[in-house]
Amino acid sequence: MAWENPSNETLKEILENHKTIAVVGLSANPERTSYQISKIMQDIGYRIIPVNPTIDEVLGEKAYSSLTDIPEKFDIINVFRRPEHLPEIAKDAAQTNAKIFWAQQGIVNEEAYHYLKERDFTVIMDLCIKVVHSVLVK
Repeated sequence: MAWENPSNETLKEILENHKTIAVVGLSANPERTSYQISKIMQDIGYRIIPVNPTIDEVLGEKAYSSLTDIPEKFDIINVFRRPEHLPEIAKDAAQTNAKIFWAQQGIVNEEAYHYLKERDFTVIMDLCIKVVHSVLVK
């Protein structure tokens, strides 16, 4: 079975009711898309938790080496990594309390999708969280 994104209604509900986002692959470089998207989401009221083993802090938030190192609760896992990294990230995600896995625009990995769906995750792939927010959340 191929992967499939949730309905627009579900995407809207996610963005309206889940406000803490762990961003895997968040760069400290303001020129990078991960930084720009995360900054916008932070500016409109979301809490951003950076996940990147190569930095200590970004956007005023402490960075963590992996999802499993984050000591606090988070709702959404937003991924800015190449598709081949998604299965490993999905395994880390399954060890957290989060149940929403969002791979940014251009990022799809069916192995990770099926792994997460088997563990009751809502999985979104190949969609930009900021674009979806701007279209669906008023």
